[in-house]
Amino acid sequence: MMFSGGRSKLLSTASRRGLATLKKLPAVSPVSQSILPNLPYVGGIETEDEGPIAYNSEKWNQFQASRQPVSSAHAIDTVAQTLSTQDSVAVNASGSVVHGTYGDLGNAADAIPLEYLALLRFAAQGAAGVRAIASGSSKGTVLVYGASQASGMAATQLASAQGHAVVAVVSGDHAGNTLLMESVKGLIDAPGTAVPEVYALSKKNFADLVQAIATGTEESSSASSAEMLEEFKANLMDYCQTFPENLPAAVGAEKLKFNGMDKDREFFPENMEAYLSQFQPGAPPIDKAALDALFTPEQYQAFRNKFWDQTSRVISGDESHFFSPPHIVKSMVDMPDKTTPTKTGAFPYSFGGGSSYGIAPMAGGAVAGAILVVTPVLEAAAKAVDAAKTLRQKGEALSFLTDAERTAFGAACSVVAVAQKQGAPVVTIGGSLPGLTSVEPSKEDVDQALAAMDIQEDGSTKLNYFVQTYRACDFSFYGDYAVHRANEPMAGPRQIVVTK
Repeated sequence: MMFSGGRSKLLSTASRRGLATLKKLPAVSPVSQSILPNLPYVGGIETEDEGPIAYNSEKWNQFQASRQPVSSAHAIDTVAQTLSTQDSVAVNASGSVVHGTYGDLGNAADAIPLEYLALLRFAAQGAAGVRAIASGSSKGTVLVYGASQASGMAATQLASAQGHAVVAVVSGDHAGNTLLMESVKGLIDAPGTAVPEVYALSKKNFADLVQAIATGTEESSSASSAEMLEEFKANLMDYCQTFPENLPAAVGAEKLKFNGMDKDREFFPENMEAYLSQFQPGAPPIDKAALDALFTPEQYQAFRNKFWDQTSRVISGDESHFFSPPHIVKSMVDMPDKTTPTKTGAFPYSFGGGSSYGIAPMAGGAVAGAILVVTPVLEAAAKAVDAAKTLRQKGEALSFLTDAERTAFGAACSVVAVAQKQGAPVVTIGGSLPGLTSVEPSKEDVDQALAAMDIQEDGSTKLNYFVQTYRACDFSFYGDYAVHRANEPMAGPRQIVVTK
């Protein structure tokens, strides 16, 4: 389960590190003009009047002590632009959790945070979609359109957790974020993968990709796992020689030379120390014989999987964790990992070609079906085209769609076409589309979603979201501000939740 903290530190972190493509607040927004002056500056945020207020300072501790207890959580209704009553949970007088849609959930909050339970309806929609197309015992390939939406993210993870190969299509409102694309890939076990919406526009390419994953005959790389490992080791040794640890940072020698005027030489070391701190340190010495003997393909796989944890930290704004690939390899050579990695999907810095990354390709199985998340853009496009009766009218309707609507409609049609060609079912969740079957969550789906959200003893869950929380119980105007943030372009994939 992945959470980001709340308040002002979170706001700057989300814009700066968590999701690089989030847009800043519009300067002319009346909402931001009325709320921004009241935002508290706590948690290491620089203020004009008082300077920085550090964590664990007296003022910070006073603030923590004054915080009100959380008794409810609300997701944002972006259509009504208010806190959702449908997607909300509250603790009643007897200590039970009551959901706005599903009623009394009993003691669900004992193992699932309230802000996470506010997303239960979306999680149940994802469970309903998977049940509708892949309820049998045989495993297959599941197609998901809208994989970065809340319900699509649930369907993607639940299908993958059940052993299906998932081909996820990220809708256009999020597909331009490279970090997000890699994160969605990281939620999927091999041989599944994720692609941006524009990739699915080419029906032939998308169909070929699904076929390759379903049959395990992907031919994007002819190199064997041994060849890829050898190439990685050679690159690593070259890197260690080029950027040894006796250098102040992993930069070229030219960057370490002083090329300024003599009057500035006095301040050069101090300035360089600050400048070089943004780069990785030099690489530790690694014995090639030990590397060849101990860094096996299994260790190489475990090494790549460590990037998934790092991606989660970056998404959630955790800047405290030191992460240096050559140091990780050095530690694994000195003490090889004993645990068998459980994640075998694609990760941001996987070294190798193709979605199998040097591991023998696995067959996902025949296409089990497709799940389409009904986004506002896709719904508007589908209804406009469906309203046209003649072929000419449909062509005219397509020509009048916006670029975003046309792309969404074309990508969704590719997903539908691949599934229907294989005789597999196609369902929609989170709404309906003309000519397709929509599914609603049953009690079993809700129970499955709750089980997937449940935090295990090791802290893991089957279902993860990126959650950004605003505590309106501390500052009431956070509710309005959260609504404002949720309605910004590129607001996802983080799910914004307000606690009271």
